[in-house]
Amino acid sequence: MEKIRIDKWLWAIRLYKSRTMATEACDAGKVKIEGASVKPSKLLTVGETVHVRHNQSNKIFKVIKLIEKRVSATLAIECYEDLSPKEDADSMLKSAFYASQAKRDKGTGRPTKKDRREIDNFSDDDLSDFFN
Repeated sequence: MEKIRIDKWLWAIRLYKSRTMATEACDAGKVKIEGASVKPSKLLTVGETVHVRHNQSNKIFKVIKLIEKRVSATLAIECYEDLSPKEDADSMLKSAFYASQAKRDKGTGRPTKKDRREIDNFSDDDLSDFFN
């Protein structure tokens, strides 16, 4: 096998749970080969670099082996080389916006004014650490 569809390869290496999700990612412009956005039907060859925006992070893969069928995770890792940069300070700041929120027990009803102020103060204290 010399070439394979990009959506099929992304599904086979277990980056996406379904081929439909891989196709939608390509259509949304989240998948690029050598820096250019691609359609799901783009043929992928060994040695190309694939950039994928997945779960609020950028991933970069170098294609080592082409596979057509979905295989176990240990076998899938052998098909690509992960060139993604390690987490940096910018991504740490982004993660502050996805920080955990105050949880209330089920059945306790709406928060009172006092509860609301405490929640707001808790949220302000957490985010102030990132901006100072």
